[in-house]
Amino acid sequence: MTDQSSNQMWGGRFAAGPDAIMEAINASIGFDKRMAAQDIAGSRAHAAMLAATGVITDNDAEAIREGLLTVLSEIESGGFQFSTALEDIHMNVEARLKEVIGEPAGRLHTGRSRNDQVATDFKLWVRDQFDAAEKGLLALIKALVDQAEAGADWVMPGFTHLQTAQPVTWGHHMMAYVEMFGRDLSRVRDARARMNESPLGAAALAGTSFPIDRDMTASALGFDRPAANSLDAVSDRDFALEFLSTASICAVHLSRFAEELVIWSSAQFRFVTLSDRFSTGSSIMPQKKNPDAAELIRAKVGRIFGANTALMMVMKGLPLAYSKDMQEDKEQVFDAADNWMLALAAMEGMVKDMTGNRESLAAAAGSGFSTATDLADWMVRVLKVPFRDAHHVTGALVAMAEGRGCDLPDLSLEDMQGVHEGITEDIFTVLGVENSVNSRMSYGGTAPAQVRAQVKRWKDILAG
Repeated sequence: MTDQSSNQMWGGRFAAGPDAIMEAINASIGFDKRMAAQDIAGSRAHAAMLAATGVITDNDAEAIREGLLTVLSEIESGGFQFSTALEDIHMNVEARLKEVIGEPAGRLHTGRSRNDQVATDFKLWVRDQFDAAEKGLLALIKALVDQAEAGADWVMPGFTHLQTAQPVTWGHHMMAYVEMFGRDLSRVRDARARMNESPLGAAALAGTSFPIDRDMTASALGFDRPAANSLDAVSDRDFALEFLSTASICAVHLSRFAEELVIWSSAQFRFVTLSDRFSTGSSIMPQKKNPDAAELIRAKVGRIFGANTALMMVMKGLPLAYSKDMQEDKEQVFDAADNWMLALAAMEGMVKDMTGNRESLAAAAGSGFSTATDLADWMVRVLKVPFRDAHHVTGALVAMAEGRGCDLPDLSLEDMQGVHEGITEDIFTVLGVENSVNSRMSYGGTAPAQVRAQVKRWKDILAG
């Protein structure tokens, strides 16, 4: 395909083709060819509508339909020759269509512009990515629920400031991420529903004088309705920004969990064992098993955040309607989508394969005076001591145990009564980590019964 064919596509506006620099900066085919299937789907819907409204003949519409299927087959088989001289996927497809079917190809673009065409293609592509993200999140949530159910009563330390705080259960910790990714799932679904309006038929910016049926094309492409304002339809990239924002928030959750898996799989913690499928060895240290998949997931956040910021910067100063700046809307979205889907799949794989080390978790659960709050709560509940006083007494007992190199349950009753005479033998019923977690029966608490209730709730959600 030559510069001359490019000039013909432009309707004779330029006497000569752009020079190499202009061609390089202007062309987007290097990346927007990823939208070929969406572009052809939009063109097929548009051609069918033009025939139904009498704008083109049925014969032309049939030729266009068959020709577009031929072009799609060539693209999918790898036999299609893309041309940077033709700038983008739309003009590449249309030029090839003309070679395949001749004159009818020139009628395809009636009643539309590349402005509404690219907005439609991009929306269809992003919508597909939202659907892929939904599947990825559902699979990850299921893997976490399975882990939670298996370890609903496994005790482990809960942390604040990465310092031992109170005992929790493995199941409770897994379900915390279920809730996070559940909110990500709701954001995906919410954003997908909001974006599902068709730009097709908005034309360049003002609509068209042809008697088109925008409801017909919207329905054919799976949109809920046509976009209500032609200016907005061609200049809107909110859907891409929402995609990147949703991806960014989810990436934070993925990164936080990845960080924990890196820590937990270390020799110092030994809370989890990651499978060989998601770990690597060292080139010189044979004892090493590195959590590379988790570390790479943690790093993906930078790319996804960067894409979000980049598109914000592209869009922030654009007057209505379309500006060529908006050609820069796709590469970062494509990259973010690739990395988000990969991170979701890798995290699901790690969660499914990982083994919680129950003995190590339990041994760590009682360290760091993790039941100190239980002691204070007992004094408030049984002795009716004001919480601040109970907090002070407990702090003194922690200091005593720390000075002796033992834990709170190792102190004798006489030791404790020396700090507060009201303490009785009953205190030892709350100091064990098992007793601690079993007592946390408030809704959403760490007690195994509560964890199992939340597991059931999420199983019902996933089954629905």
